[in-house]
Amino acid sequence: MSIEETIRTSFITHFCGLADKIKIIRQRRIFLEIENTIFLEVFDYAVKNLGFEHLCAITGLDEGSQLAALYHLADAQGVLLNIKTSTSKDNPVFKTVTPYFPYAEIYEREMMDLLGMKIDTLPPAHRYPLPDDWPAGEFPLRKDWKLKSGHDGQVIGDHDLSDRPSA
Repeated sequence: MSIEETIRTSFITHFCGLADKIKIIRQRRIFLEIENTIFLEVFDYAVKNLGFEHLCAITGLDEGSQLAALYHLADAQGVLLNIKTSTSKDNPVFKTVTPYFPYAEIYEREMMDLLGMKIDTLPPAHRYPLPDDWPAGEFPLRKDWKLKSGHDGQVIGDHDLSDRPSA
């Protein structure tokens, strides 16, 4: 049995109902899509029991009525596990993974700033990557967000930014 099949079997054995949610894409590439309610339990299992000891990145996605997070993990053999979870755009709350990987905070702050995701238990801090004076409720990576140009400068949503210094 290949390492990918061993990992797939381990997930299926440990968690009911994952058989149709975990796919081996190709050698050393596994994709798992799960409900947000069990995300932390599955993530914990991948890190502590299956040796996925490196968080490569977290990607935030706008999928229309839902926001999703895609966690890219790697193990020592070079197997990449992508865990995708999503939730309603109306109340997009995700669990932080900083207890496992403290450096995940930068990814989580990006998802908060750019997509409007809420990261549960992430302590307050400066915004990233947007400036602290960026208009509240404006999330530039959401599909429904529009940058409008005004004749005197830029307008973001209902906020006139013409007096802001250019980058």
